[in-house]
Amino acid sequence: MDREDSEPKKDSIFTGAGTAIITPMNEDGSINYKKMEELLEFQIKGRTDAIVVAGTTGESACLSTEEHYELVRFTCEVVNKRIPVIAGAGSNHTAHSQLLCENAEKAGADALLLVTPYYNKCSQKGLVMHYAACAKVTGLPFILYNIPSRTGVNIQPSTYEELLQIPNIRAVKEASGNFSQLAKIVSRYGDRLDIYCGNDDQAVSALALGSKGIISVLSNICPEVVSDLCASYFSGNVHHSEELQLKYEALIEALFSDINPIPVKTAMEMMGFETGPCRLPLCPMEPSKAEELKNCLKEYHLI
Repeated sequence: MDREDSEPKKDSIFTGAGTAIITPMNEDGSINYKKMEELLEFQIKGRTDAIVVAGTTGESACLSTEEHYELVRFTCEVVNKRIPVIAGAGSNHTAHSQLLCENAEKAGADALLLVTPYYNKCSQKGLVMHYAACAKVTGLPFILYNIPSRTGVNIQPSTYEELLQIPNIRAVKEASGNFSQLAKIVSRYGDRLDIYCGNDDQAVSALALGSKGIISVLSNICPEVVSDLCASYFSGNVHHSEELQLKYEALIEALFSDINPIPVKTAMEMMGFETGPCRLPLCPMEPSKAEELKNCLKEYHLI
């Protein structure tokens, strides 16, 4: 498809701060839906612009298909169209991803987040075929999720030429950390594709290159901060966005001092949210790391 012949880009799924929300658990490992409702209301009160449920931060890899459906359904019910709900629906098994897509649409999701197939991986051609197959079972818009550090698969910038012929594909959560790649994507496809930053420590830099916002872990505990960072940037107060980015750099680093979402759930426990443990194979932080995290939260007056 020639760029000149392409249709104009549709409205963005969201602009600003999207929270990659955790999944709170009871002590027996079951999902704590009462707490989930509290967290969703906390996010909306904190002015977050979208909720990403059942993603990596929500321990999607450890949810059963039934739990995934119910978690998305419950989230959509509580949010009640106040802000968009984006459901994680990625898998390394295309047929399973199709099922997650169908279920998320039935549950009321506004859009889907689809990570690149992991472990068994695939070629660039396989990526196109995977997403095309998912598009056959749902009309919901897709945010692709590119995080090669977790999946071993990188969406090459040139691959978007084929991917963008799939009408569902509207955006990508770019978490490669490669700014040269991000710049190529924006320069080549920015008129047809929205980009969301996937790394809290790179938010302002990504916004400067044309990102529409961020899908954030930090906003689980500081939704107002991430919302303010994005809103300030888009209103022209870039200096304030830069100040926030630098001010919260140490906290962001602490939230990634162990495998996500272990530190953020630990932090929320320390802050009194009672979000419960992660499911195995994610295990509690080492005491020394947990103490460092607690000291960091104290420095930011969060506990």
